[in-house]
Amino acid sequence: MKKIAVVVLLVVAIAFTVLAFGGFKGEEADGSAYLRVHIRADSNEVAAQAVKYKVRDRVVELLTPVVAACESKEEAMQKIGASLGAVEEAAAEVLRANGFSYGARASLRKEEFPTRVYENVTLAAGIYDALILELGSGKGDNWWCVVYPPLCFTGGNGNVVYKSKIAEIIKKFFGE
Repeated sequence: MKKIAVVVLLVVAIAFTVLAFGGFKGEEADGSAYLRVHIRADSNEVAAQAVKYKVRDRVVELLTPVVAACESKEEAMQKIGASLGAVEEAAAEVLRANGFSYGARASLRKEEFPTRVYENVTLAAGIYDALILELGSGKGDNWWCVVYPPLCFTGGNGNVVYKSKIAEIIKKFFGE
């Protein structure tokens, strides 16, 4: 009986998550539920683009534990807002270690994004709350993703890895 109750609760939780965060493959998600990240390189020179990805990896490493514990976008924005100095310093350390003299500026603000598909969620073009990280002049090509809910994180190889908070909870519950 206990296992049936757990399964029913998990089904309800999955249904709620699907409805709350954009539904099924091909559906557009409500942009107000998302916090995006936008990292802008100093320029389009090869070295500036390469260091952008090193900064990205460091920022993802820094923010993953911060955001993973958040229960809402508002909480994620609050915690990231409190971490802006740490984000800037982490980016600056990577830049210095790679021979760049310019710094980084991090802010939370509304930003326009083009349409983007993340596995089963399509985020329509529009204005989103975002963590903006400008490296140097910030005039180069950029990298973007979704910070909350954590639809994607990147590994050191630059590939996108999709994670499911619900799947992690289920695995933890069943001891996998």
